[in-house]
Amino acid sequence: MNSFISWIGGKKLLRNKIVEQFPKTGSYERYIEVFGGAGWVLFSKEKHAKMEVLNDINGELVNLYRCVKYHPEALQKELEFALMSREIFFDCKEQIRIRGMTDIQRAARFYVLIKESFGTDMRSFGVRGKNMSKSIEYLSEVSERLKSVVIENESYEQLIRTYDRKSALFYLDPPYFEAEKYYPDRFDFNDHKNLKSILDGLSGKFILSYNDCDFIRNLYSDFNILEVERNDNLLSKSNPRRYREIIIKNY
Repeated sequence: MNSFISWIGGKKLLRNKIVEQFPKTGSYERYIEVFGGAGWVLFSKEKHAKMEVLNDINGELVNLYRCVKYHPEALQKELEFALMSREIFFDCKEQIRIRGMTDIQRAARFYVLIKESFGTDMRSFGVRGKNMSKSIEYLSEVSERLKSVVIENESYEQLIRTYDRKSALFYLDPPYFEAEKYYPDRFDFNDHKNLKSILDGLSGKFILSYNDCDFIRNLYSDFNILEVERNDNLLSKSNPRRYREIIIKNY
């Protein structure tokens, strides 16, 4: 199934190639997405393992996931006002800052900002047609998929430390090197090196997606690196451009 949202760096176009690199199904008992975002890889299968974990450091995003999982009907009811509208978009942008809003109210407004913004920047209105009613109905299916998924709001360090086992498979999609400013949450040069240091001592298996650049290739030179390409999703289909990425794994 598809994700219910888009997100900066989302893996819609690359998820099949990523899943192809997973170890044999049944060889791992827990599957953990450390930088959850839109969860395209998670949603690619009905179930990856007995235990599934989706984590993100963005509290508003995690609140949306939890409301979709536990209260889909209430969220759909709150979203009855949602139309593809510039006025509604900017109302939601202001209202989400108001103190005292319930989790459902915040989640509904955050969802509108994601669905109606240009390039998921949640700042500028995306001038295009969109059937919001169908998107809102789809939340029922997403809730069912998330029924047994553990949803976390932790730093990558804490999450890996909590769930690392020999039977674990981690999928990591951190902010890309020298593209950190485009992501909504802080991640800097030292985080790239810190993440590598943590993965060096991992008990379980990991698969990691990154942009193809010399710094990342040199940093992870001790691991298996696979080159992949995808279309640049910021350009039109009539003007395609190939974008090089790499998949890194420790097995």
